[in-house]
Amino acid sequence: MIPIIDIFAGPGGLGEGFSSLRCQNELPVFGIALSIEKDTYAHSTLELRSFFRKFPCGKAPEEYYEYIRKKSLINSPGEHRKLRSRLFEKYPDEAQQAHQEAWHMELGNDKDLNIKIDNRIREIIGAPGIKCWGMIGGPPCQAYSVIGRSRNKGIIGYSAENDKRSYLYQQYLRLIAQHKPNFFIMENVKGMLSAKLNGKSVFEKILDDLKFPRKAIKDKRRGKTIEYQIYPLIYNSSNLTKPEDFIVETEYYGIPQARHRVVLLGIRKDFSTFLPATLKKRKQVVTVKEVLGNLPELRSGLSREIKENNTLGLWVARLREIVDLEWFEKGSDKELIVSIKKTVEKISQKSQTQGSEYMPYSTEFFADKEMAAWYIDERLKGVCNHTSRSHMVSDLHRYLFASSFAEKYGRAPLIAEFPDELIPAHKNVNTGYFNDRFRVQIADKPSTTVTSHISKDGHYFIHYDPLQCRSLTVREAARLQTFPDNYYFEGSRTQQYTQVGNAVPPFLARQIAEVVHDLIKRTITGI
Repeated sequence: MIPIIDIFAGPGGLGEGFSSLRCQNELPVFGIALSIEKDTYAHSTLELRSFFRKFPCGKAPEEYYEYIRKKSLINSPGEHRKLRSRLFEKYPDEAQQAHQEAWHMELGNDKDLNIKIDNRIREIIGAPGIKCWGMIGGPPCQAYSVIGRSRNKGIIGYSAENDKRSYLYQQYLRLIAQHKPNFFIMENVKGMLSAKLNGKSVFEKILDDLKFPRKAIKDKRRGKTIEYQIYPLIYNSSNLTKPEDFIVETEYYGIPQARHRVVLLGIRKDFSTFLPATLKKRKQVVTVKEVLGNLPELRSGLSREIKENNTLGLWVARLREIVDLEWFEKGSDKELIVSIKKTVEKISQKSQTQGSEYMPYSTEFFADKEMAAWYIDERLKGVCNHTSRSHMVSDLHRYLFASSFAEKYGRAPLIAEFPDELIPAHKNVNTGYFNDRFRVQIADKPSTTVTSHISKDGHYFIHYDPLQCRSLTVREAARLQTFPDNYYFEGSRTQQYTQVGNAVPPFLARQIAEVVHDLIKRTITGI
């Protein structure tokens, strides 16, 4: 098994993809030997998944599934911790291995912490029989992303040069320079291609640093210079000059999401000079409906209502109020108005719930066998992390209008296309920044990029089905990110959304792992 060090791991999307690649004998090709994450809840998810992977494929204990089912019945964080402790106590060896693998700490300039990490990596790569190993990860991207830079402009006294997040990639760089992995994968936002620091291109600086990591960190120790060749994953070339050549547009590689990210593959020059293969484009994209259509239908809740009043009957009654608005009688798009009226009538005949952290459910399999094998775990006997949000009545009406509009026109409406009565009284509504504030995910297309903003509100992630009239659940977002259904996210719903939005799609990571493994095999055999 080829060991992998996963830093800035998040909830473990990259690691899950690499871990899922198996040989013909069903043994994993890569194994996560160490993963490092600073966020408490992402680390908790990471550790639980590590525990799950300590068992052979398909042989996780029934107690793991019972843990997921029982957590949905408990509201107290203290009781959650006890439940998790009981699971780990039942399988102490696997729990200890998971604890040793998943570290909760923040990478930075703490010398003692760096020494601890360095010593652990030396133990891993110095073990008998280790001939090859790799490092994967993506430094936090808020300082590079277009949205992050836009927000930072509004912060008095903000300077990218003084934002420590601008330099987090140097922690990645330090570990490469110190430990010389045979290969590495670095993933980040597309916005880094246009970002500048001290007037210079961030991406060009990172690319140069990664080619000569010891020189970049001014390591003056004696010894041979380490040099890496940096490859893109979509072109067979090592001499590309355009930064855009490193962008992977995930919708062309089996991901039901138009997520465009920079992905760098670094190969140590004294390890291999073979040209890596590329990711293989798919003939057809995977659509939102293909991956969400067989999940249980849910309704949203009503915010600003006490729990006892938050019923299906009241929810339907509030939705029906849309027909009493003035625009409903005077609107020019009569076909759309008739469609909304029919939807409201159908909703009243539904018996939907708001879901739960675990819902018993006889999942319909995907028509595509590869997708079924990737997502479905029959032993789960249901679906987890599938609870809908509560929305204000005004937003319910906007969601109903927007999803009905998208169903008719195949796109989400711009704010100017909403009836005046449904346009929010917001100071930025006419600035142009608000144009796509209510964005429906179109059923027969890949979704837009799932981001951590989904944790703040659901306006950019409205479900395509007007009958459900809500934003996406954590599980739906996780499916768009290609996390398997048995991948349980810890923490509150807000914390779960953040983890999913920040992750790398595991199914993409699996394909990247295939490219890396192919290169390793050719290097070892010399073919």
